[in-house]
Amino acid sequence: MTNASENDQDVHKGYLHKWTNYLKGYQKRFFILNNGLLSYYRNPNEVEHSCRGTINLANAKLSYETDSLAFVITNKSGETFHLRALSDSDRTLWLNKIKEAKSKQIKDEESSDDDEEQAYPSKAEIQDTLKHLNKKLEALVTCRDVLTKHFPPLQKALTDLEKLSPTSHHDLEALPVKVKALNERASMYRLMSNSMIGACADFIELAQAQGGRWQKMLKSEHENRKQLEKLVEQIAKQQRKLEKETFKVLSNSGLKPPPLPVAMDNAPQDSDESEDFQDAVEIQDFSDMQDSSPDWRNRAHIVGHSRSASAGSADSFLGPTRDNRQHSRESSSSSIESWTKTGQKLIVAHPRKRRDRIPSKPNSGVNLWSIVKNCIGKELSKIPMPVNFSEPLSMLQRLAEDFEYSDLLDQAAKCDDYCEQMVYVAAFTVSSYANTASRTGKPFNPLLGETFEADRRDDFGWRLVAEQVSHHPPACATYTEGRNWRAWQEFTMASKFRGKYLQIIPQGIAHLEFPKSGNHYTWRKVTTTVHNIILGNLWVDNHGDMVIQNHTTRDKCQLNYSAYSYFSRDKPRRVTGVITDKDGVRRYVLRGFWDDQIDGAKVINTTMSKGKTIYETSSHKLIWKRRVYPELSSCYNMTKFAVELNEPEDGVAPTDSRNRPDQRQMEEGNFEAANKIKVMLEEKQRAARKKREEEAATLGIEGENWTPCWFKKIVDKSVDPNGQSIHVFTHEYWQNKEKQDWSRSPDIFISDAEKK
Repeated sequence: MTNASENDQDVHKGYLHKWTNYLKGYQKRFFILNNGLLSYYRNPNEVEHSCRGTINLANAKLSYETDSLAFVITNKSGETFHLRALSDSDRTLWLNKIKEAKSKQIKDEESSDDDEEQAYPSKAEIQDTLKHLNKKLEALVTCRDVLTKHFPPLQKALTDLEKLSPTSHHDLEALPVKVKALNERASMYRLMSNSMIGACADFIELAQAQGGRWQKMLKSEHENRKQLEKLVEQIAKQQRKLEKETFKVLSNSGLKPPPLPVAMDNAPQDSDESEDFQDAVEIQDFSDMQDSSPDWRNRAHIVGHSRSASAGSADSFLGPTRDNRQHSRESSSSSIESWTKTGQKLIVAHPRKRRDRIPSKPNSGVNLWSIVKNCIGKELSKIPMPVNFSEPLSMLQRLAEDFEYSDLLDQAAKCDDYCEQMVYVAAFTVSSYANTASRTGKPFNPLLGETFEADRRDDFGWRLVAEQVSHHPPACATYTEGRNWRAWQEFTMASKFRGKYLQIIPQGIAHLEFPKSGNHYTWRKVTTTVHNIILGNLWVDNHGDMVIQNHTTRDKCQLNYSAYSYFSRDKPRRVTGVITDKDGVRRYVLRGFWDDQIDGAKVINTTMSKGKTIYETSSHKLIWKRRVYPELSSCYNMTKFAVELNEPEDGVAPTDSRNRPDQRQMEEGNFEAANKIKVMLEEKQRAARKKREEEAATLGIEGENWTPCWFKKIVDKSVDPNGQSIHVFTHEYWQNKEKQDWSRSPDIFISDAEKK
């Protein structure tokens, strides 16, 4: 077959012989020369999806002999094409085309690098480039899908070969068939791999060709924006000056001037207008989004910056907007009830001003291998880790972080539709993971008897008490009361350090109750895995299934936290869920990302098609959005709320985590002193435990003689008819705090005298 050349001088197509290996020698292949790239395929039918190889001519070397049909192309990376033309005329034509393409490609690249006055790409050029990039991405996805599809057969063929016995006559007869099957699978895998490499090369070449122009255009637009901002600022100052002169003239003439507006340049510099502006994302109407759109998450970010959306555009299940909820929180801060069982009311003054930073983490080295070598396979709570791997918060304080987005529970308490209430409860459970993506520091293991209180009625409308109620196994009990809800849990976990990763499996049950309706919800937290413990950058993934059960109405929500997968097409950290009523009918669907946002839609119709159930939903509405804080990377990647938790406070119990000396020393950057005090605390804890065990032995009690201060152990049958042991709050802590009676608090920390 003769070469086929298109009218376009830059594109040349035709057949050449290409050297493959010593067994098969030269094989006839179909080649395409386009845009300085020489690609080959088995036949023209493979052009759209199965490129077997590509070489860039710009940095390639062409060598040939005058008395031979063969020629060789080699690039800088060592990739080589040994080719042979079909005839002398065919060889001459291909060589000329390759030389022209090589020269043109070099010229284009030099022009792109040296020409500073290069024109910006037009909108049509950008769209055309993006179209080509999308085609290459589609080719990569196709290759990936084919590789995924053919991997199991290839693995099976290898397994079948391994199972063959060299002493079995039957297996020897089947060997040629097995080898042939394996070769076919391997050839297909090699074909797709080469295609993917070729598509990647094309993508990179195309992106590099346009990247410089786009970067220059972006830089110019940035400069134009800065000039425009200066111009607007100058106009504003001139306007202000003119207003003052007008005011002065009118005053001197005896006329009553209008009041001067507040000047923009006199506005306080610490205004949180940008934060309010970001929060506006929570009242947007996403009715123009389709479930099939893969870019809905990015669009949500873009739409969120429009402040013109009205709360009335949202479906009824959204309830008040975030701005209204924030206003409600602020307006109620001047007079807040204590919600104690005694019925007494406590008036709280204006919200206290809290800190927004802690000392930056110092650069302190530590011999990792000396710690790790004897820790593989042990429980996390039994590993003597130095404070260098921790953050200045205890596990009790980390549990308090679950209520940073408690406004979701305030909104849930107002819902009359209990499936709608479940929407907000589900979003609340997801929000507790929002800050874990960048938080790789290990919290301090609480000492037995250690407590933590968080009285946030002045700004959040709730208060919390937590206590370490058991040491073996470690268990924390918490109780939180809000305006119209209360929550409690006993947090325990199983953890294993496997060298490469650390896996934390929570085992306690979290409870939530709305007294007005009597709805009682329970759920278990999902698994958290910290990757790259030894080598690489630490990163956290939350994955598994979470079932939220309303034990009063029997409504249920099933959430799936997708585990990270290298081969998955979905964006990481994805959460999907469905809410069903007591009859198993789907009422709402949820989707989002545990580190960003959750939105939901109401199921409005159900149809059957080809034996499958099709659910029709309303447009998705944003339920929860993570708050964006200033970057606190130097503060252990904590959020502002987390930074506030360990702020010193007078009047708390002596066992409060904020009084823990090693944790306080670490926060202040004194790692060496913190590690020494930590050892002393652990020795004191072991000595106290040994003493309690001896006392228990004299009393005939198995284990150690220990009773928590503010919680008591009971058998709870509210969610399990058979009952289960749980520590419940005695509601005595706040009364004792009011009296400053801490006589029952144990001596667990190190005093200044003991330090010496």
